[in-house]
Amino acid sequence: MKQAEAPPNAKWSGPSHAGVKSPDPIIVPDRQRRFAAAAARLEALAPGHPLADWLLFMAAVSRAQHAVATTIAPSAILPAADVARAVEARLPPLAADGHGRDPAWREGLRLLLAEIESIALPPPAIEAIDYLRGLDDSGLDALADRFLRGSVMPAETAAAVYIAAALQVYFTVSASRLAVADLRLLEERNLCPSCGSPSVAGMVTATGLTPGTRYLHCSLCATAWNHVRVICITCGGTRLLQVQAIEGDNGLVKAETCGECHTYSKLLYQVQDMQVDAMADDLASLGLDIMVAEAGFSRHAPNPFLLVANTAEID
Repeated sequence: MKQAEAPPNAKWSGPSHAGVKSPDPIIVPDRQRRFAAAAARLEALAPGHPLADWLLFMAAVSRAQHAVATTIAPSAILPAADVARAVEARLPPLAADGHGRDPAWREGLRLLLAEIESIALPPPAIEAIDYLRGLDDSGLDALADRFLRGSVMPAETAAAVYIAAALQVYFTVSASRLAVADLRLLEERNLCPSCGSPSVAGMVTATGLTPGTRYLHCSLCATAWNHVRVICITCGGTRLLQVQAIEGDNGLVKAETCGECHTYSKLLYQVQDMQVDAMADDLASLGLDIMVAEAGFSRHAPNPFLLVANTAEID
């Protein structure tokens, strides 16, 4: 691992003279490009990668997600009054752990399974699809609830790949229907203001009015929200932060480690590659996770697909 370096000592590294606007606090996802962009990025990262087959499988999943998000587009459409009440209470209007999902999410799952079946799959992946098709509506909802609560049973792990993918579509499309002006950052700034989920990674911007701004990207609904840099997103500590990278790497993906709570989060730097994608590049940088974990740090929150990667991987 590359020698640890101190993070920059500014909240953001863009221009600070009078007249420059502050970063947009919240950016809702674009359902027309969210999953297509992830698929294209995974396909570009796969050649020569140690996990090439798995990345290509995840690219196929992202293509299927795109098909669902841009055709039937399952989602919740919340009344304005419900959104206002949640925001006033500083709660996420699409709270993943309390939101009553529209039944359309299951239709999205079924279409997603049909799309994925068009590619060559290993037996475990096919068995997982057959398992899901054997569940009734209440069984699918119960499995989705267990996934969102982090209590999926070992026998359900392979099926949870598709549950995660379908829920991402549902919550992403739902979040895309929210008006940014109606949303507010939560008191717990490390949680998504749309659905309350943790981030998958932080993106340090290279363009716009405020380059150098960090945006956390939600692992479930793909909402992005501004979080000041040089602050641990887990504990809020600042004294023992360091930025770690793999020796010889191009600096695209780094880990911000906190010596106070012994957690880390990933930082992706757009200046190194404008095509960087929070979900795709996180999956492709598993080696960094392993090295930081060996140094004694725990990830601030898991990538939903890294939880189930072993049983979904294509040989």
